[in-house]
Amino acid sequence: MKTQSNLYMFLIALISAMGGFLFGYDWVVIGGAKPFYEQYFQIADNPVMQGWAMSSALIGCLVGALAAGKLSDRLGRKPILILAAGMFICTSIGTGFSPSFASFNVFRLIGGFAIGIASSVSPMYIAEISPSHLRGRFVSINQLTVVLGILASQIVNWQIAEPVAIGATHDMIRESWNGQMGWRWMFWAMIVPSTLFFIFSFVLPESPRWLASNGKSKAALKIFTRMGGTDYANKELTLIEASMVDKQQQGGGFSQLFHPAMYKVLTIGIVMAILQQWCGINVIFNYAQEIFTAAGYGISDVLMNIVVTGITNVIFTILAMFVVDRWGRKALTLIGSFGLAIIYAFMGTAYYFHITGMVLLVIVVLAIACYAMTLATVMWVIISEIFPNRIRGLAMSVCTFVLWTACFILTYTFPILNSHLGVAGTFWLYGLICLAGGIFVVFNLPETKNKSLEELEKELVK
Repeated sequence: MKTQSNLYMFLIALISAMGGFLFGYDWVVIGGAKPFYEQYFQIADNPVMQGWAMSSALIGCLVGALAAGKLSDRLGRKPILILAAGMFICTSIGTGFSPSFASFNVFRLIGGFAIGIASSVSPMYIAEISPSHLRGRFVSINQLTVVLGILASQIVNWQIAEPVAIGATHDMIRESWNGQMGWRWMFWAMIVPSTLFFIFSFVLPESPRWLASNGKSKAALKIFTRMGGTDYANKELTLIEASMVDKQQQGGGFSQLFHPAMYKVLTIGIVMAILQQWCGINVIFNYAQEIFTAAGYGISDVLMNIVVTGITNVIFTILAMFVVDRWGRKALTLIGSFGLAIIYAFMGTAYYFHITGMVLLVIVVLAIACYAMTLATVMWVIISEIFPNRIRGLAMSVCTFVLWTACFILTYTFPILNSHLGVAGTFWLYGLICLAGGIFVVFNLPETKNKSLEELEKELVK
């Protein structure tokens, strides 16, 4: 029975995590399309428009992240996941058909809105349906699907793009198949997984913790029973109802989120969200073309190297799934923070002394491996489990909003930092941020493994 229950919860988590797959695909597909849509829309020599094209989806992410909290706390987790799936279908079709730069960015904004919702609600939903001893691994499924989406996007971009002749001019690229149609197919390829996510989302049960927190105890009990049996269901429901009574006097919504008792846990969530972005890894994915070109690679080699980094991302995310509930969240966060600080010191040095080729590729792969095994996975686990049941959606929404704000700043400022500090100085700066983040974790982040969500609430919210 226990094996069947775990399999059932795994399948539920996997369906919910399809939002993560689409998040990863839509997030990275633009990097492969970048050399071609820039020529099509004739913005290759306009840094401001280049930055807007790369970061416009982030505006949608911010709005989506903010909306996800209120909507999921009011309407439930399931309908919001269905909404995200529908918007992924819309952006995949619309972006590929965009006749103008303006319409291109409108559909990128819609895609960003879907990413904002999925990045907040998917891991939260998984955390709420998972048993405490498997919660880290189950929530990590979402991060695994994110990196699988990234890898799928990288492979699709690599396979769709036809080889570009060395020395090809802007006009040659614009008039080529890549410049006219290839980049469109990179976006259209997302229609298939988006449609599957939309269909399968209707099969998901509502989060039993959301049901119990909204006075629907019978429905919650039924779902908990399906997940782990009668004893498990009664135990979980008792813990939830006890936590509801303890916090009833505080009210709900923003009044509870910004209650003094929440300051510590909210600070942890916000700092973890910022650290995951300002550690700098996402610029490697979003600006891979510039980074590998600076290392001496041509466009065809760049696309192949991007696939190598994607495979690394997947392998070490899988490894993280097997250690997050054993080693603990705090240990992995410290390894990631201090490990990236050291790696960036070497990366910056390599750029400073113009060391190119395989050496730099190895350093980049090490950075991605360290990030994938630690901060990429652990951050989502931590922020999905540290907040009280009644405001988890809103709290996740705020943290996700902060995350995407940090990501927008990171993405938009990289070209500016690169032009003033150089690639070396920029990665040294990211290394200092990682060092500061690690110091914060040492003194402020408690260990959360093997504790129920209600136990964590009692421990962290006082």
